[in-house]
Amino acid sequence: MNQPHNGSTEPPDIPLTLDGHPPPPPADVIPAEPRATELAREIARELARVGPVGWRRLEAHFAITVVGGVTYTLYHGDDDRVARLEPAAEIVELARRQREVAAALGDGPWWRMVLRFDTGGALEVDYDYGAEPFPEDQLLLPEAYLADLAAFPRRRVPVWLAAYVGHGERQRRPARQAGAWARADREAGVAPVHSTGDFPALPVLWSRWAVIAAAFVAVGSAWGPRILPALGVFEGASRSGATLYVLPGDRAVLSGGVWNAPELDAAYNDGAPMPELYAGAPGWVADQVLNPRAKRGTLSFCYWWEHGSWFRGGSAPAERLTAAVPGVWTAQTAAAVVADAVSAEPDARQRAAAADLVAAAESGVVSPDTVAALFDDPADDVDGALYQLSLAGLVLEEPGRLPRERAIALVREHIIGLGAGYPVAELVAERLSVGWMVFAPTRPEQIAIGRAIFYIADDGVIEQSSSSTAPSRYTEGFERRFHDRKTGAAAGVPR
Repeated sequence: MNQPHNGSTEPPDIPLTLDGHPPPPPADVIPAEPRATELAREIARELARVGPVGWRRLEAHFAITVVGGVTYTLYHGDDDRVARLEPAAEIVELARRQREVAAALGDGPWWRMVLRFDTGGALEVDYDYGAEPFPEDQLLLPEAYLADLAAFPRRRVPVWLAAYVGHGERQRRPARQAGAWARADREAGVAPVHSTGDFPALPVLWSRWAVIAAAFVAVGSAWGPRILPALGVFEGASRSGATLYVLPGDRAVLSGGVWNAPELDAAYNDGAPMPELYAGAPGWVADQVLNPRAKRGTLSFCYWWEHGSWFRGGSAPAERLTAAVPGVWTAQTAAAVVADAVSAEPDARQRAAAADLVAAAESGVVSPDTVAALFDDPADDVDGALYQLSLAGLVLEEPGRLPRERAIALVREHIIGLGAGYPVAELVAERLSVGWMVFAPTRPEQIAIGRAIFYIADDGVIEQSSSSTAPSRYTEGFERRFHDRKTGAAAGVPR
């Protein structure tokens, strides 16, 4: 690409020139759409006139409000070189006029216009009204959009942009204030919602999140969840996403946002109250463990785990959050996601291997062989998958036994899935030779006849008995079945 034209050389012969045509009628008698198109053509003609010698196509970007903007043009030549030039003030003024005319075509003027044009005369104009966030280099200061909205009021503003200009840090929860707010909630009698059916128990959810992350890493996908030390991250293709912070003391915070959540739309566009996402939250639910959307005012849910249960304030139930959270809802869901990551049409062997990997992860007994059984393509990143599972603490480096906390969590999730009215918050576990006996102890005033007792082996298999059968009698068969499974697995017999 050479130097820009200096006026001594004629611009390329462009089919869009108006030369030879009758003078256009006054702007006030041209309908909005034809007038907007005519101004776009005039902008293209002027950009072509001042372009560097040898250009073949151009792409002009105008990100404008009534008080400023970002504008530039990229000129492409045959040699794949690109020149970036700032358009002259006269051309920017044409774009401003075109923007005002185009305002009649929708709910207010565009915020970004991209104009593409080539020497063959092909013109393409794209208007951006903020359906998705603007590129970082074309995002203006909030004050610029506020001034524009004052000049051109709109019925509705995209949620992300409304939050950008008007969140007022209402979703922030600084650690120095979180404790005071938690005390104020307690004094006012504000209690959180005890969430019993929204999400699996934390250890189970964490395991499923990790195994899905391992699958996406193994197949080299840029999408899908990821595991970092004590942190699960997920950003979906639909711009929804979440983070899961795991804290010491059997605590966690799951928070994030659903793209264009209706409750945020109502808050920003209709003046409705902002959802009380932290109502009843403990003081340790603070900025440091919240999804980054809280800083942008686009957080739409926040759950926290303590005392063996999930809690939430004014967040939506989990059924409305599926776009923002990986497929952790059931073991079957997680296994299906893992299998589909491996193949567009997984066969029976792959589906069985995916189910085995999910079961092993939930039990915290993943082995390299279990991972390799599913990810057997030479291109698969087995080490990367194992590392995700290792970061989650699910890889069994040495033969060992199922931890007490995980045994209780797996049984709790199993009971919830049965829909039984069993007191899952009171579960205790007693160690057996090959697993645990898990049950809810009776109080002195209670008489428990035939009450369920659950046995979970070190390989994660759960069996149910009752207090009518003496544990000493039941454990004989329980131990035998465990050893039979181990022997069968060693011999390659499917479980």
